[in-house]
Amino acid sequence: MVSRGTKVTPRRKRRVVKEVVKAEESLRDYELVLIISPEVSEEEFEATLNNISQLISGNGGDVSNVEQWGKRKLAYPIGHFIEGSYVLTRFKMRPTLSKELEAKLQISEEVLRHLLIRLSS
Repeated sequence: MVSRGTKVTPRRKRRVVKEVVKAEESLRDYELVLIISPEVSEEEFEATLNNISQLISGNGGDVSNVEQWGKRKLAYPIGHFIEGSYVLTRFKMRPTLSKELEAKLQISEEVLRHLLIRLSS
């Protein structure tokens, strides 16, 4: 922002304040496609979706739509699985949370694959 020894004029001060406000308030649109293991029970499946939704909404995001596409055959085997449950989620969140969300998805044993896409606004 403003380094030490820099003279802060009223005009510069306004610009710095605007930049900070923009960075905090900017929510971007995202889509997340998940492939969840077919071995997961219905309760675990719902719990996984709830955990992801809570992670997004708990950090200032907003989940707008969750579409469950059901079980589908995979194009190629992932591990020893030949099918998986597909889920599409649309939401808004701050860009800084995308790395945290992806890290949690990579650790999750229930999620076989995921794809997080930032939509153009």
